[in-house]
Amino acid sequence: MPHQIIHIQPEAPAKPALGAPCNGCGVCCLAEPCPLGQVLSRKRRGACDALRWDDTGALYRCGALVDAPALLGSRWRWAAPLLVRLARRWIAAGVGCDASLQVDPVPGPDRRPG
Repeated sequence: MPHQIIHIQPEAPAKPALGAPCNGCGVCCLAEPCPLGQVLSRKRRGACDALRWDDTGALYRCGALVDAPALLGSRWRWAAPLLVRLARRWIAAGVGCDASLQVDPVPGPDRRPG
């Protein structure tokens, strides 16, 4: 089975169990972009460029939901409300974790093991 190393903010919450409510851990979006993220990032591999870190909440959020005008740029900013509505449905916001990824944290100087 292939392994992938992703870099996660140390303050990010641990990945929830499959089917549990999303807690903003960011694991799924840091591993690879979803179909919407592929369009927004213009890539199929690696971390989604639309992913945003929220310092205040210490969690990750989809930029299509929280930063749509910036993602679209000045020319398409008018479509931001539409993108937000569609993104909620396309990424199934609030439905539950669908990432079956296994996370093995690597202890570091500022990260304690599980």
